[in-house]
Amino acid sequence: MNAAVNGVNPRQHMAREFWAGVRAELPLIVGVFPFGMIYGVVAVSSGMPASAAQAMSSIVFAGSAQFATAQLVAGGVPTLVLVMTIFILNLRHALYSASIAPYTKHLSTAWKAGLSYLLTDEAYAVTILNYEREGINTYRHWFFLGAGLALWTFWQISTAAGIFLGTVIPAAWSLDFAAALTFIAMTLPLLRDRASVAAALAAGVMALLAYPLPYKLGLVAAAIAGIVTGMLVEGKRR
Repeated sequence: MNAAVNGVNPRQHMAREFWAGVRAELPLIVGVFPFGMIYGVVAVSSGMPASAAQAMSSIVFAGSAQFATAQLVAGGVPTLVLVMTIFILNLRHALYSASIAPYTKHLSTAWKAGLSYLLTDEAYAVTILNYEREGINTYRHWFFLGAGLALWTFWQISTAAGIFLGTVIPAAWSLDFAAALTFIAMTLPLLRDRASVAAALAAGVMALLAYPLPYKLGLVAAAIAGIVTGMLVEGKRR
């Protein structure tokens, strides 16, 4: 680790991978920033103290879960429904972990713990594509770190902007469209086999059909439909 590789100092390798991860994440951050602002506005509007709203971004760091929590709290849903919804929404992180584990199994426990905290939709999207394209080397996890920290930093800034400046943003701007665009941009490059395409279609159709359900249960139904469909198609293929 301390020896130079191919004439390049290890610190240079780390820095190169780190900044490559930051650059890869920047296009997605453009869509994430207004999403974070909307979360800040919704969180405060739901009655959550500004400090708690910001702390949730810093500690939980899970955009869809935070957004859903703020909306459900504002809607006065039962605690059981709130917990179940967040649990279902975050099940995808178990799939992300299983997908990326072969590339990080050689890392120390400390590195795995730190990277698991940064494993968001956007960080996963660019990192898994990089691993699949470039393979594993001694410093590849620094790319993951760069992508994750870039997103974390801008998420904190966007949340703060939403909390303190969101009240002056005209409602006519309808910034909520940015969330959908961000997830579309992340998802499309990953739809490379029948299972993933089937899961995306099933989740989309179910989200539309179940939209009228109370307590935002359409989100739960869509997530379950996507997971089950993907597993069935993958199992049939094997």
